[in-house]
Parts: sequence; structure tokens; C-alpha cells
Amino acid sequence: MGIIRDARNITKKDPAARNILEVMLLYQGFHALFMHRIAHCLYKHRFLFLARLISQISRFFTGIEIHPGAKIGESLFIDHGMGVVIGETAEIGDNCTIYHSVTLGGTGKDTGKRHPTIGSNVLIGAGAVILGPLKVGDNAMIGGGSVVVCDVEPNTTVTGSKARPVRRNGMRLAPSEELDQIHTPDPVCQEMEKIQKRLEIIEAMLNAGKKNNGEA
Repeated sequence: MGIIRDARNITKKDPAARNILEVMLLYQGFHALFMHRIAHCLYKHRFLFLARLISQISRFFTGIEIHPGAKIGESLFIDHGMGVVIGETAEIGDNCTIYHSVTLGGTGKDTGKRHPTIGSNVLIGAGAVILGPLKVGDNAMIGGGSVVVCDVEPNTTVTGSKARPVRRNGMRLAPSEELDQIHTPDPVCQEMEKIQKRLEIIEAMLNAGKKNNGEA
């Protein structure tokens, strides 16, 4: 049964969850997902007002806003969840993990398909913003606070205020299982380190040239 599977998935992934009953009674991420499943079913059958009403009630009680039109696969884990926004045409694959304050939004210019498509086994860190009808591949990780406006290839980690790839095919576990948002490289720091190394090489060459001129 889908509801039990969702609750069991949260219990498996969250070390603070002691049992399925606790998850079903107390976890707002589970409540939001449960309400969305109902709203989405109504939305597909064109009961649009009732679907939107349920989604707004869910938003009021959970702090998680999921448009009833969004397509969500199995075993989504919304951890904490406050401030999560998932747009109407967003699609999320199976076994994904989303932390609080994540936005799967539009750019404000697109029509039709205007929200992201997220693959399976994807982890999206706290505060990440993914905008537009782009695609995030399977097993990708979006670092906390990242702003993603371009497609993300499968098995890739991206971070940064305009997210850039910092790791690809370098993880043994799917990111949504690993739940590691800390050990992700900083692309700005990496570029600064490269510049520092180049400066050190140039300084060494200049010093060597000065010594040679002195000897001459």
C-alpha cells in the first residue's frame, strides 16, 4: 500500500523516526505527501477546485506547498519540510529526498511545462532553488543553497549560487540514500585555489629569472 510504503521509507531514512506510527501521526512531510496523493487524484479527474482546496489546507497545516498538478513518484522523503514549494508541472521520480525551504519553481516566463523534472534517487539540499523546465538526472545531488537554472546530468553533484558540477560518478551510494549535504566541494573555493597555484608558479618563475639575471 502506497501510504505504508511512504511511511516506511521515512522511518528508514530518518534516524529520529522511531516507528511507522510516529511518522504517520507526527511527520508533516508525510502528511503533506498523503494529502497531495488525494489532491492529485482529484486534479486528474478534473475536480480542480476541490484539489486546490485540499492542497491549501495541507499548506496551512504543514508549511509545505505542493500544487495538486505536480507528479510525485514513490518513496519521496520531505525532511522537516517547512517552506518547500513544488509547482504545478513539476515531476519527481522515485526515492528522492527533499529538505526544507526547497523550491521547484518556474522562471515566470514559461508556459506549459514550466517547472523542473527531477529523476529518481535525487537529493535536494536545504534552501536549494531549481527553476524552469529543466531536468535533473537520476542519482544527482543538489547542494544546500544552490540555484539551479540548467540541466543536471545523472550521477552529478552541483553546488553554488549558480550551480555548477563539482562531482560526477564519484559516489557509491545514491545521494538520496547517502543523505550527505556536508561533504560537497565549493566550486568558488576550487577556482580560488587554482588561481593561487598559478600565482605561486608565476612568482617562482619570476624569482628564478631574477636570480639568473643576478648571476649573469
